[in-house]
Amino acid sequence: MINNRGGVGKSDLTLRLGAALAKRGRKVGLIDFDPQGNLSRRAGWIYNEAEPQITVSEAVQADRVGTMRQVWTPVQWKAEYAQRMVLAPAWLELENRYAEAGLPGSHLRLARALQGADEDLDDVLIDCPPSLFHLTQMAMSAADGVLIVTRAEIDSILGAKRVRTFIGEKAHALHADDLRIDGVVVNDYEQGKPRQRQQLASVRRLFGDLVWEPVIARREVIANAANDFVPLEDAKGSQLTQAVASFELLADTYEKRNTA
Repeated sequence: MINNRGGVGKSDLTLRLGAALAKRGRKVGLIDFDPQGNLSRRAGWIYNEAEPQITVSEAVQADRVGTMRQVWTPVQWKAEYAQRMVLAPAWLELENRYAEAGLPGSHLRLARALQGADEDLDDVLIDCPPSLFHLTQMAMSAADGVLIVTRAEIDSILGAKRVRTFIGEKAHALHADDLRIDGVVVNDYEQGKPRQRQQLASVRRLFGDLVWEPVIARREVIANAANDFVPLEDAKGSQLTQAVASFELLADTYEKRNTA
């Protein structure tokens, strides 16, 4: 889950899509690969400085096959479907991996960490930082496909274009020749605003059939769920039914695109 621009809602979209897939009986792994750790917190994970936990940072630093097995931790929600979700959490220490970008083969470390550690999972979603540097490059090397997340505003759209250009020009250098762009999701859409409609039209013009439906509208209940670190169904706010339905439809698109 990528954009070269921050503030597009990648972390929340990763979490809500993963939850929608888990509701269908799928086993889902969520990898927080952003040092900000937003995905981890929203999934109920808290870093304990008194008793430090193993995170994705240690898994990639070890540079050994299968180290992610030691990192997976349950998603701390009471919802029944959360039993089919596991999290590889991150915190600020992950930033130290940037300094190791020049080590030989360092872009393959996440792929090695995952090797054999995701065999019992149906889906693994990786939440990337808002950049195209070393952490995102590790994620690309480990991934089968990229889902670009954008808002209907110019800076986010330019960030999405940079991702597309980067993959076209650099994927081979990451040993990711088969890496594909699976789609583009428009998130946090403000309905009823003419400027947003114009920018949404620009996204569809630029990316064509890659644009997924539905567009995820900005809703109070989605923001409240993120702020309170709870499942969407447990959040307070208006238009809960519509919000839940939007991610269910997004899971439909995900399954159709990935099983075609």
